[in-house]
This record gives sequence, C-alpha cells and structure tokens, in this order.
Amino acid sequence: MSEAVNPGPPARRRARIDLRRLGRAALLGPGPRDRLPDAIDHVAKVHRARHPGADLDQLRRAYLLAESSHRGQTRKSGEPYITHPLAVTLILAELGAETTTLTASLLHDTVEDTELTLDRVGEEFGEEVRYLVDGVTKLEKVDYGAAAEPETFRKMLVATGNDVRVMSIKLADRLHNMRTLGVMRPEKQARIARVTRDVLIPLAERLGVQALKTELEDLVFAVLHPEEYARTRDLLLEHANRPDPLTRIAEELGAVLREAGIAADVLVRPRHFVSVHRVRLKRGRLGGADFGRILVLVAEDADCYGVLGELHTCFTPVVSEFKDFIAAPKFNLYQSLHTAVAGRPGGDVAEVLIRTHQMHRVAEAGVIALGNPYAPTTEVPEAAEADGERADPTRPGWLSRLLAWQQSAPDPDTFWASLRDDLAQDAEITVFRADGGALGLPAGASCVDAAYAWHGEAAHTCIGARVNGRLATLATVLGDGDTLQLLMAQDPSAGPAPDWLEHARTPAARIAISHWLTAHPDAAQMPPDTAPAAQPESAPAEAGPRTAAPDPEAAVAAVPDLPGAAVRLAGCCTPVPPDPVTGFAVRGGTVTVHRAQCPAVARMTVSGRPPVPVRWCGGDGAGRGDCRVTLLAEAFGRPHLLADLTEAIAQEGAAIVAAAVEPPHEQRVRHTYTLQLPDAAGLSGLMRAMLRVPGVYDVSRAHAPTAGPRAAH
Repeated sequence: MSEAVNPGPPARRRARIDLRRLGRAALLGPGPRDRLPDAIDHVAKVHRARHPGADLDQLRRAYLLAESSHRGQTRKSGEPYITHPLAVTLILAELGAETTTLTASLLHDTVEDTELTLDRVGEEFGEEVRYLVDGVTKLEKVDYGAAAEPETFRKMLVATGNDVRVMSIKLADRLHNMRTLGVMRPEKQARIARVTRDVLIPLAERLGVQALKTELEDLVFAVLHPEEYARTRDLLLEHANRPDPLTRIAEELGAVLREAGIAADVLVRPRHFVSVHRVRLKRGRLGGADFGRILVLVAEDADCYGVLGELHTCFTPVVSEFKDFIAAPKFNLYQSLHTAVAGRPGGDVAEVLIRTHQMHRVAEAGVIALGNPYAPTTEVPEAAEADGERADPTRPGWLSRLLAWQQSAPDPDTFWASLRDDLAQDAEITVFRADGGALGLPAGASCVDAAYAWHGEAAHTCIGARVNGRLATLATVLGDGDTLQLLMAQDPSAGPAPDWLEHARTPAARIAISHWLTAHPDAAQMPPDTAPAAQPESAPAEAGPRTAAPDPEAAVAAVPDLPGAAVRLAGCCTPVPPDPVTGFAVRGGTVTVHRAQCPAVARMTVSGRPPVPVRWCGGDGAGRGDCRVTLLAEAFGRPHLLADLTEAIAQEGAAIVAAAVEPPHEQRVRHTYTLQLPDAAGLSGLMRAMLRVPGVYDVSRAHAPTAGPRAAH
C-alpha cells in the first residue's frame, strides 16, 4: 500500500493490519462448516456489537459463496481477491450497517467478476440482497464503451432511488479501493481520484456519511495535490510534538459541566487533513487550537442547550460562530450545535460541537445509521421529521431531483456533465412554499430552479415570483429559509425565454428549458425585438405556438410577397385590429407583424430589412377573435397591487401570458402585462377596468421592447 495515498500513520497501519489478517485467513480456507470462518470472525464481532440479534449464519453463508466464487483471483497488490469484499464489509459493519447490507457487500463483486449469477444470489439470499448486488454491479465496457462509467453511475443512482443501501455499499467499496490505490499507475490513480472527488464524495456528503466522506477527501487530496498534502502532513506532525491547548480547554469545560450536574463526554476531535488545509487557506496561519475541535456528547436534546448555556456563561463566546443545526437540521440528517469560545481573555479560540450520542451516530454514518430503513418498525430519527425534504430519509429530496432530471438526459455525456455540476454545489438550502411544504435546493439556486423543482415541466408557464412576500424576478437567487410563491400564466402553451438558461443552476431546470427551446426553435431564434405570438391554424404544430391559435378571421392572412408563410404578432408592440401594421421576415420564413409606429419598425427599416405588406383579415380591420396585446400600468406602490390588477384582468376575460414588474421608484411602480384577449374589441374596456384599480393612474399600450414572454421582473 503506497504511503502517498494514505491520510496518516495510524490509519495506514490499521488498514495494513486488517488486510494482512484478512488475507491470511482467506489463504487458510473457509474452515469447518459448523462454525464461523476465521476470515469473517472480526466482521461478525463488530456487527454483533451493534446488532446483538443479527443472523450470523447468513453472513457465514454469504462469505462461503463469495470465497468460493473468487477463489484463485488476486488483486493487483497480490492479496486474495476475497480480502476486498471482506474489507468493504468491515467498513460498513463499523458504521453500523444491518445484516442485509453486509450480506450484499460480501457478494457485491461476484456477479461482475465471477460465474455467479444474480438469479443464484436471489435464490440463496432473497430479493433484497439480489437488488443491492445488481445495483452496484458495473456495466460492461464491451457493451457500453466509453459510456460504461456514466451509465453505471446512472444505473446506480436509479437503484439508490429505490434503496439507499446501494450507494452505501458503493461508497465503502470506493473507500477501500482508494486505500489501496498505490498499486495503480499514476494516471489511473488520478482518474479514479477525480471521479471520487466529483461524484462519490458529494454523494457521501448528501447521504450524511461523514466518516467515509472525510477519509475519501484525504485520500483524494494525497493523490491530486501531493505537495499540499505533504505540507499539511508536516504541520500535523509539528503540532503532535507540542502541547495541545484544546486539551486544557476540554478539561476546563468538563469541570464546568460536572459542577452544573450535566453528564457529558468531552473529547478533543482532531481535524482531518483536508479540514486542516482549508483552515490554513482561510486564516493564513494556524494556531494551536486550529488542529481540532471539542466534541461534547450528552444523552438528551435538552442537555445540548444546557451545555451551550454553561459554555457561554463560563467562557467568552464568538457569537458569529453559533449555529443551531438541532432546531434546523441539515438536509442530510445532520444535527448539532456549533459554537466557538475563547479559553480565557486573549486565549485560544476553540470550536465546539454539542450533540447527543444518537446525533453523533447519525453524523458519522448518515443513512447507514438508520439500519434497515425499509423495515416497517423502523423509527425515523427526529432529524428526518423536520420537514418535507427529510420526511423520508430513504428518498431524500436531492435524490428525487437527480432521478427526475436524469430521465431527461439520455445522452451519457450530458448526464455525466450534469451530474457533476449538480453535485458540485457545496450545500443545500431550504425554501418554504407559500402554500405549505418545503423545497431543498442547491446553494445559488434561483426562482427558475425552484419553479422546475416544484412544478416540473409545468414551470414553463411561470411568469414571476414573490420572495418573502415581495415581487421578485425569476433570476432572483434564493436564500436559506426564504418563502416563495410562484406566479403562473393561465395559458398552458406558454414557454420559457432563452435567457432563463442564464438563471438556471440545477440540471433539472436547464434540461427542461433546453428541451422546450429545442422543440420550439423559433422562440429561441427570435430577434430581441420580437416575441412569439399566436399563429394561424395553417401553421405547423412543431413551430411551437406559445398560445392557442386565433380565429383565422381575426388573424393576419394576407402576405402577398410570401404566400403560405407562418405569421407571428410581435411581442414588443403586440398589434391588434385595427392598428396599422407592417411585417418583416425572420428566420424560418416566418413573418413578424409590428404596429406601424413601433420603434422596431424604424430600426429594421434603417438597417435595410425590407418590409412585407400585411393587412388584417376582414379588410376594415374590425377584427374578431383572439388577440395578444402588451399593456403598461403605472401606479403608486401599495400592498396587493399586483393581485388586484391580476383580478381585474381576469374579470375582463383576458389571460396573462407574461408579466413584468419594475422595482419601485419614488413610491411608483410600473407593471407590464402581455395579455391574450378573447376579442380585440374588448381592449378599451380592459384598459378602463385596470384604470379603476386603486392606485393605478395610467394604462397604455406598449411602444418599446418589453420582457415579452419572459419572467416577471
């Protein structure tokens, strides 16, 4: 095992000892069938310590089948291959995994690397074990070529959506492979480390398995950044030879808690390599107390706050460092109180974590600490009951989102890139829906992302949002704890604008928007001064109308120079009969119709674009049937103005296709509405109805480019 890829001497020695013992036991053979084989004895003892009633006979049978299947195979290090599934199983046993997970772990490579079949696994150990083994079995490169790795992860994610234990086994499998990576060629070490960094470590974080995540981070750090790793290792060795101020602070805190009658274990918890490296980058230099944190473990939730009170009373707290993840748990089940205190005036500042023993088990092992999360008698930890995002720890919200968008990414490269982008987000935020419930979103998510997470493809009709009760653009970046209300158009055929892609951070939103724009190329290619509108019924369906087709008698019909061309009404001026109109040809042979006095007409004429003669059907321009129009409403700002205007518009029978609200200026606001009217003759009545809304002092037709069918601004 290469020293360059291991986090430190204790971990390296322990791994070597375990491997040597497992390898020797495997070489000696399975032993008598009436007792537990020596090679799995240590795994069984660890498992029984966590699960006293565990069925060890099932483990014995699984080991015997795995050992006989892998017999004669060796790893690149020279050890019998069976040492790998044994080591993976030991990792999971130490984290408290239940018997079914350990059984599948022992067998996880058999179907991939031996003659054993999934059907045989199912016959011997049942459907659950069969499913878990299938979930972690790689797809053949012979069949999938370069797509084998991304498609294997896609398969694994889908399997994880039905059983999170699939990913638990994969994480333990990757940890042992990373521990023994030194036997690989340097370029292969780097490739495996990069995938571990980009995919496996974020998944471990999202599943709350911190014990695996931190060691994986250190192993990746050693491979990809050997110089920084060596520097950090030297800092840790120097610190080990000096007195640790955290030890003194922990002793003082322990004495304070004993005097207060609070039973607690007070421990010094060393930082792992990557954590030390991050602190050094953040602070520039490291003090004696920066190499670890103090961990306080108590019995009950109430004791956590009791410890916090004593800590802040007897020491000087650093208020900005306080975080309560008990009242507001993280998305991955994590619960703890975080604070920092100074040992004495001018003394070292120590970071302190306060949690119950149960919280600590969940913090270390995440979903693995749930045991069998699918057993009907499973008690879900309190962290899992905090809100809708955590109501089902076996199907967390982030996983549901991954599963939703992966179905829309059939191309392996798109899936792989999107997966890495999604997992690259450092944290999740919780956004509360105004109608109840909550959404878990990656940090940096916008209202666009929330719309697609909330409504799926129905989010195409979103026209705006309220964040914490205030109107906001769809580009608004949401913060943790924000309350969100989405405003939806009544027109089911409305769609997103191309610039929504600039505001989308999540793959689900980007893929859905891209698919819509691909299916509606005219919408994506429109010049900025135009926007999609209703087409004549003769236009092909694939052209992507944004609204229902109008009555042909009210539509534009006659384009003498371009017979048969599709027609759109410009979104910048939204002409309606009997407005004087002129047309211009755009991409795809479509003719866009503008009001004659529209500024866009002057711009295109000056640029040399020839106009196309058009006229309203019916000759006199009276016009009947559907039409689209953009109106500007200017008003004095007040609460519920948007709601009142929306109600007035609805009462006149008009449908809102898009809306935009400019930021208030000197207590005045300007609303822009793109509306679909059932009859052009009702336009004047609609404008009068909007003027009657209290606070509105002017309503006029749009004469300049507007937001059109984009989100509310």
